[in-house]
Amino acid sequence: MKKILISGFEPFGGEIINPALEAVKLLDGVVLNNGKIVVCQVPVTRFKATAAVIEAIKHHQPDYVITVGQAGGRAAITPERIAINIDDFRIVDNEGNQPIDQPIVVGGPDAYFSTLPIKAITQALQQQGIPCQVSNTAGTFVCNHLFYGVQHYLRYTQIGHGFIHIPLLPQQAMFRDLPSMSLDLIVTGLKIAAQAVIDNTSDVPLSGGTIC
Repeated sequence: MKKILISGFEPFGGEIINPALEAVKLLDGVVLNNGKIVVCQVPVTRFKATAAVIEAIKHHQPDYVITVGQAGGRAAITPERIAINIDDFRIVDNEGNQPIDQPIVVGGPDAYFSTLPIKAITQALQQQGIPCQVSNTAGTFVCNHLFYGVQHYLRYTQIGHGFIHIPLLPQQAMFRDLPSMSLDLIVTGLKIAAQAVIDNTSDVPLSGGTIC
């Protein structure tokens, strides 16, 4: 059986809940077709986020890693295409760090692409009626930081890794006129994404580009 590590961030930015963390709590130990999910919690803190996932990778020895974070304003589950080597925090992280235009890894590549089949993930969710689309930016906060940092750590391994952003929960969005998605649907979507990773050794030819 393949093992998939899925990580979820703790709350940040004054929130008391994070859908990523709530989802991984429900995904721990879930058995898939030829696979099993293990999970870890991640602090929303520069460098410590990557360190937490690296520790979990060393402990669990997964075949694949899916890091997950919330994206306020997005209405769909969005597998990320690329991580860039920059920290430019609009707000402070949970330990008060706010780097501006600083590299995540000094001397590292400008970017890393996801090594998961992001188009196959997108197609699998869409076929089940779950809003999903490829995203071409993971931002410049701790989500992108973690995406890049884990890709850098895994660069010489055969472990596939990618980042998926998920919408806010209804209780987070209801007073801010923002889109949301139920926790049940998020969890279902992440299960489907994990199964798509197991089932697809290469990606599918699905358009995921944008004009601007």
